[in-house]
Amino acid sequence: MSYVEHVEQFHGLPAFTFPPYANPADLPDADAVAWRLHCGPYTTDEGSGSYWKRFTESVELEKVRALIFGSPWYDGDAGRSPDELLGLRSRFAGLEALFLGDLEDEEAMISTIGLGGLTELLEAFPGLRELAMRGGEGLEFPVTGHEGLRVLRIESGGLPREAAAQIAAASLPSLEHLELWLGDDWYGGGTRAEDLAPLLACTGKPALRHLGLQNSPVQDELAAALASAPVVGGLTSLSLSMGTLGDEGAEALLSGQPLSHLRELDLSHHYLSQDMMLRIWTELEPQGVRVNLTGRQEEDADDGWDEESGRYIAVSE
Repeated sequence: MSYVEHVEQFHGLPAFTFPPYANPADLPDADAVAWRLHCGPYTTDEGSGSYWKRFTESVELEKVRALIFGSPWYDGDAGRSPDELLGLRSRFAGLEALFLGDLEDEEAMISTIGLGGLTELLEAFPGLRELAMRGGEGLEFPVTGHEGLRVLRIESGGLPREAAAQIAAASLPSLEHLELWLGDDWYGGGTRAEDLAPLLACTGKPALRHLGLQNSPVQDELAAALASAPVVGGLTSLSLSMGTLGDEGAEALLSGQPLSHLRELDLSHHYLSQDMMLRIWTELEPQGVRVNLTGRQEEDADDGWDEESGRYIAVSE
């Protein structure tokens, strides 16, 4: 399956691509959709400047709740917050959600989508409730954080280790949902459990209810760290999906602190043995924990990123 596709829904709203040369009378209400801004790659396509100008003149920006930025704002190494958005920050008074880098595989490899620094963007929109990003190259997250952000999701084939540590240390008192695709060392990743120490200790994120530490080649190490991490006690759902989780990591989870308070445990795309899968189901499902163990992978020393284990993550390049 493909994990990297254009979003169809965002912030509880259907995604709607602002069309070229649209008649304003045919457009949906400004607050009824998540507006996706995307220009075609060909010289015959409308230019980004003209496209943005039409959008700002055709849509009541004050009522826009969610924006999705695709190409050309985030293509390859662009790596910046859209200056166009920052320039009209006063008009986007009702903006609650942003998705940066909504590109599919044929448009740009996820490991090449640059995001850059987010300090100015977060400061410009104190009312932001949800921030999703695809990519990670050059990402910098302000350690001072954001007071109102409730959902933070980063899809990456290689989330910079420094950025992951900044997110772990950031003050996000309203954050309820955190999802990080950590990615592979070869594509700019490399995050280890020690980098996430403040997050695991539940420092700065008291409202957190869902935690996803996903798409990692050190999934066993992360599972072992979570087995005794204070953050787990406040969660209702936990995801260690898309990575290289094996029996060692699963054993650590089951032998650690109780998980019976969780509603969901997502371990999909894993390298667990049949015996371990049965044990997880037997121990957790009767306690009311919905466990996702789909996508079992077979180890292959000739095909995995890790030559010793023969395991690979779901999304890298």
